[in-house]
Amino acid sequence: MASCLGLYIENNLIKYAKISKEKDEKKVETFGVKFYDRIEEGIRQVIEETYSYKIPICVNLSEENYQYFDMFSLLSKNDLDKAIRTEFEAFCEEKNFSANAFETRYAVTEDLENSQNLKVIFVSDNKMELNKKLQYFEKYKLTGVYPLPMAIATVSDAILQQNSIVVNIEQNTTITTIIDKKIHDIKVLEQGTGDFLDKINLKENSFPKAYEMCKETTIYTSEGRELTEEQIGYLEEIMPILYTIVGQVQKTINESLEKIDNVYITGTASLINNIDLYFQEYLDNVTCEILKPNFIKVTPDINIKDYIEVNSAIAIANMGLGEGVANMNFRHNTANNKLKDFLKLEIGGESLRAKKGKLLTNDFGQPLDRAEKRLLNAVAGFLILLIVYSAFSIVLKNGFEDKLKEAEISIQNSKKQIALAEADDNAIKEMKNNYITKIKNLDEISRRIDEKNRVRGVIPGLLNQIMNVMPKGAKLTYIENTDTEHVKITVESPTYEQIAYLISSIKNEGILTNVLSTNGQKTQDMISVNIEGELP
Repeated sequence: MASCLGLYIENNLIKYAKISKEKDEKKVETFGVKFYDRIEEGIRQVIEETYSYKIPICVNLSEENYQYFDMFSLLSKNDLDKAIRTEFEAFCEEKNFSANAFETRYAVTEDLENSQNLKVIFVSDNKMELNKKLQYFEKYKLTGVYPLPMAIATVSDAILQQNSIVVNIEQNTTITTIIDKKIHDIKVLEQGTGDFLDKINLKENSFPKAYEMCKETTIYTSEGRELTEEQIGYLEEIMPILYTIVGQVQKTINESLEKIDNVYITGTASLINNIDLYFQEYLDNVTCEILKPNFIKVTPDINIKDYIEVNSAIAIANMGLGEGVANMNFRHNTANNKLKDFLKLEIGGESLRAKKGKLLTNDFGQPLDRAEKRLLNAVAGFLILLIVYSAFSIVLKNGFEDKLKEAEISIQNSKKQIALAEADDNAIKEMKNNYITKIKNLDEISRRIDEKNRVRGVIPGLLNQIMNVMPKGAKLTYIENTDTEHVKITVESPTYEQIAYLISSIKNEGILTNVLSTNGQKTQDMISVNIEGELP
């Protein structure tokens, strides 16, 4: 039977769930929430209380980032890896980051906009921050570090039955979009329970109490109802955050190329009473509900809300048991860790180190038996081999040092030649840039001359066309070519009908395009109208 302790860690609290799995059957052995002042002490207490010294432990990433890249679907695995790495390095260069400072993983799914492409969800985390978290577990069997938004869909199979969105409202909020049983998008919001729990904590002067007050809060959705002071509680701190989150969920649904059927709410905020009804008020075309672990059998003795409270820890434990998106483990086994694991192997109930000690013991008061003689011969042969190897290594070392000096001289000469070549290259580039600038200036002068010549012949032709459609009694009093294409004219006529006829003729004959005209202004017996448009 496989077991795993999943830990979800944020400021001031740890959610934990120890899950065992045999074939397709899973069981939550123990779970809960632990508040802490020092994270090391909090982790130690959880591991002690759950008896998890020897079982695998998995934990969440804390400050990961998500980028999205589009890749051609016919790339080979190696080419895809290289292309994704190149995209990330370009992103880091743009942001003045070092790509080597990040530990990265990625998942690939279909591009809904272009069937020829793949969509890459790229996850990165700062190595320094990751190593800080790993140090908390040096004494324990940490086997996995996972991004929670990629793991949360493992809590319930119902998420995968339809296109869904999982809104996980913890210290920060993540919005995970699942299309056709695959994760397609992850949004990370800065708003979350951390915003209002900190405010409640300032008033209650106790983070555990603030957490319990949040769980006891009820959202009253009936319009026009007057609430008592007790009913209002801390809604003034909570509701603005929830309003921002539900707005982002609505935006995600509207932007989705596929219809979203369900919205699942989880995290600490899901314990607020009627939060699903609050979301439903804003999200009319989807079903909103609280995310419940599907493998928990609800009975009168079981309060499902207690399990919902630790959904994040359950999701991390499920990843440790081999479920969810593959290759998302940010925990690396270094060569040193592998050596430690090797030395911890047991053979017949004794450690390899202890076994080795027994093999080398002997009672020197007794004659050597055949096995002991063979062992001594092997040791003697090993010593001779070691001496030969050491002498050969010294000779090689001396030769290597001589070659190294020669290589250093050659490198210095090469550097000098490279410096000269770079100076010549810079001079050539400077001359090239000067020529390019001069060519651009000449092209611009030529373009302006051509444009003037073209316009010079257009205006007389335009006047002829206008005069051909000019009604009797009307006259053209003003014409202006404001730029190369735009023309303004002023026309006077004794009647509105003639002006309307002239405007219609200009449009229908295609003399000008995008024709606009002002209202007629009557002065004495003449009506004046300004007409403007673009040369065709």
